[in-house]
Amino acid sequence: METQPDKKWIFFGCPLDCDERYEAIEEKRTIEKEEGGIEDPYEGIMKIIRREVDPSLWIEKGSLSVPGRLLPFPPVEAREEISTAEAVAFLDRDGCRDYADQVGAFIAKEIFPDLPCLLAIDHALTGGAYRQLSEGYHPEEISLIVLDSHTDALPMDLLAGIIQYDLETNPQTLYDPEDPFIRNRFDSYNASSFLNHLLENGSIKPRNLFLLGIGDYPPKQAFRNKDPRVKRYRDHFLRLKDRGVTLLTKSDLVLNASKVKSVLKQIKTPLLYISIDLDIGAGNALQGVRFLDRQGLNEPQLFRVVGYLRDLLGRGMKLAGLDLTEINARQAGQDQTYRIAADIIKKLFWGA
Repeated sequence: METQPDKKWIFFGCPLDCDERYEAIEEKRTIEKEEGGIEDPYEGIMKIIRREVDPSLWIEKGSLSVPGRLLPFPPVEAREEISTAEAVAFLDRDGCRDYADQVGAFIAKEIFPDLPCLLAIDHALTGGAYRQLSEGYHPEEISLIVLDSHTDALPMDLLAGIIQYDLETNPQTLYDPEDPFIRNRFDSYNASSFLNHLLENGSIKPRNLFLLGIGDYPPKQAFRNKDPRVKRYRDHFLRLKDRGVTLLTKSDLVLNASKVKSVLKQIKTPLLYISIDLDIGAGNALQGVRFLDRQGLNEPQLFRVVGYLRDLLGRGMKLAGLDLTEINARQAGQDQTYRIAADIIKKLFWGA
């Protein structure tokens, strides 16, 4: 690995949990933290890092402050504030952007030019970290590699339209027709759309964005479908590709190792920021993530891809930052989610 001996890895967290889905709201209202349990994913991962990694190699800064109603285990006095309506309102008033900005400001003040490692819940926070680093270096010098089961570059109205189409045509739909997520939504910056916002405001060059493992790429039949909602959805993916964004599906990662390696060799920037949404292993390698709607990679498949990323660093590229997100703190302590997250960090940072 190309080392940066004058820099250290700085760990910090943000337990923002603003999921507006009904099942997530009910979890927050009803699930009690077990005695001795872990409230913040940052602590779940750092507990392993502290025990297993030489402390001279890293520094930790703790987690950013978040109001009780937005924590994964809200205090009793905050639970009456928790509702689907409140959660939707938080997203629609761009609450995620506010916290992403706080993440960026924290990196600027407390970390840069050292190397940030963000351990968080909401994936939209990645945008604040990457934007700050692209300003601290230069947008031309840094690529963003996102390992994720979802594209996270979809405007809200586009996503709402395809959900409505699925509700109308799919008897096995996973969506709730009463979900306010699908109607009259502001095009907010959130975990489903933040990459689109980064592209539109120029924070990232399209050719420097690499999305690996997506499971929501339009299937072949979508390209024959004449419904305007489906057409808008598929055309958006085609525009992303036409602009230079690299999209690899889960099938690519599992079945076409040579294609994955070839794509990664196309990265030309000297710096990399890697963002790992742990739902890339949802329902397979691990369970403790917010979105289980798409089955992700199993553990050997996941670490094979992590190995590809590690190989990039061995060829002289430098890692400017890393994050692991979309951890469900109410479930992650019940399986190996924290173990896998810590092992990913150890592999990428220290080759362990």
